[in-house]
Amino acid sequence: MNRTARTVMFLVAGGGVAVLAVLAVLRMPAFGGSHHPYRDHAVRASVSHATSNVVASINFDQRGMDTLGEETILLASVVGVSVLLRPAEDESKSEHLGSGRVLDATRLGGYVLLPVTLVVGFDVVAQGHLTPGGGFQGGVVLGTGMHLLYVAGRYQALERLRPVSAFEWGEAFGAAAFACLGISSLLVTGAFLANVIPWGTFGGLLSAGTVPVLNGAVGVEVASGVMVLLAKFLEQAIFVRSGEGGTR
Repeated sequence: MNRTARTVMFLVAGGGVAVLAVLAVLRMPAFGGSHHPYRDHAVRASVSHATSNVVASINFDQRGMDTLGEETILLASVVGVSVLLRPAEDESKSEHLGSGRVLDATRLGGYVLLPVTLVVGFDVVAQGHLTPGGGFQGGVVLGTGMHLLYVAGRYQALERLRPVSAFEWGEAFGAAAFACLGISSLLVTGAFLANVIPWGTFGGLLSAGTVPVLNGAVGVEVASGVMVLLAKFLEQAIFVRSGEGGTR
């Protein structure tokens, strides 16, 4: 395809998006007004499905297909980073880990905050359908919290508790579990990601139908993905050496 054809295609596609954007803006409720149809419908649907956290209801119940797309984007990003950060032809991987001095206060803080951070991360994922939070937020807390071991100066301990290959499988499992739940509901109800679990009692831990299950799948995928991302970045910064002997 030559440059002229690409330009024409871009102008046609961009023009269509621009028209849709203008129409959407013109039909938006006035700022500061009391008429908010999307809010009213979203809150009503969330309450009727026994989901206390309206955001979780939107993400996993009302617009679950969008959330699956976001999961796929994260999965593709992790795969891309893993490919790009492989040692190049003029690079080599050194097994020598340089030693550095870590303040005692930093070391103590890392050890103390590690279990607290992990508990908070699990809580954010487990109660994402009840309170603000969820699989995305809790997954990031879990994925980054484990690296407090590195902040405390124990990279070897981090490597033992963070087997990269296991988390690579964990990321794939989380994304696949979300998609499989959607396919299962399609076979049972005829609608992708439709609820197939009893709603439960509003405000209870076992409520909101499939929302907490999907939340958990996202938590596994995001936590594993963050683990793999940080592992690749740390490996590149610490172990990979260029042909001239320096780090890239």
